[in-house]
Amino acid sequence: MLKKRAHGIFIQRFFSSPLFLICGLVLSCLFIFAFFRNYYQDYHIHKEIEALQGEVGALEKKKLESLEILDYVMSDTFVEETARKELQYKKPGEHVIVVNTPTIYEEVDAGEEHVQGGLSNPIKWWYYFIHKDLSS
Repeated sequence: MLKKRAHGIFIQRFFSSPLFLICGLVLSCLFIFAFFRNYYQDYHIHKEIEALQGEVGALEKKKLESLEILDYVMSDTFVEETARKELQYKKPGEHVIVVNTPTIYEEVDAGEEHVQGGLSNPIKWWYYFIHKDLSS
């Protein structure tokens, strides 16, 4: 019985000692640190998952657009349109009219200054409103 009593007193002294308090605080701090570290990692993993899900959605949308383009390119309409534009294809009985728009080129000698290049924009507008030719 004396051994049980001595053992009980030792346990009681240990739990009420400063050593137990210090060990308890250290263990508590370790558990709290581990909890917050895991919480932080979990937060970042969830953010990464959300970003990847957004990327998956964007890629699925791009895939659908690509499939639509592929369907159009493989269609008869696209083939006919391309043949008309690039190979000047026409259906039997059709008449094709080609309209060329004239392109205006200004020839400037190497020694001659271009009159328009030296004027400021407000002066060009002034000449425009008074109907004066820029070359004079």
